[in-house]
Amino acid sequence: MKAPDWYDAWCEEAFATFTAKQKRMDETHRLAAWARYDYDAAACTLTFSDEAGPRVVADIQVVGTIGDHDWMWGWANANWSAQSTEAMRQVRQFGLDNGIEELATDVLTSDDLPGLGWMLAAISARVLEAEGAYRAPSGAGAVYLLIRSLKSVS
Repeated sequence: MKAPDWYDAWCEEAFATFTAKQKRMDETHRLAAWARYDYDAAACTLTFSDEAGPRVVADIQVVGTIGDHDWMWGWANANWSAQSTEAMRQVRQFGLDNGIEELATDVLTSDDLPGLGWMLAAISARVLEAEGAYRAPSGAGAVYLLIRSLKSVS
């Protein structure tokens, strides 16, 4: 896919920063330790809970989904509400403005769809200055949720 010469190095930096953010987020909020999570795309929230109730609440955007054969950007999927993908349109615009085809193409294919999902989440986190992301299994695939902010509620 078409992209400017600087894009590969920029992506590597984005992923390194994203990895550090994910580690900090996990250390601070222990997302994997909670008994359950629930996301409400229309309300743009992701809630981590235990038996006593909600423990961490995140403001989210739907980055996109993977299925058996492809990736679809959240902004390209009519099944998501406009508010759940609104910020992701800025990522698409960044792609259009900079000639980065993968950020402006509705559906992408890859031999490593989970890896592609994480990379596109990392790129989105860089463009939108987000805290990190969460991958929620969904049927035969997964939905990638960008975490714009999060707070402990316990």
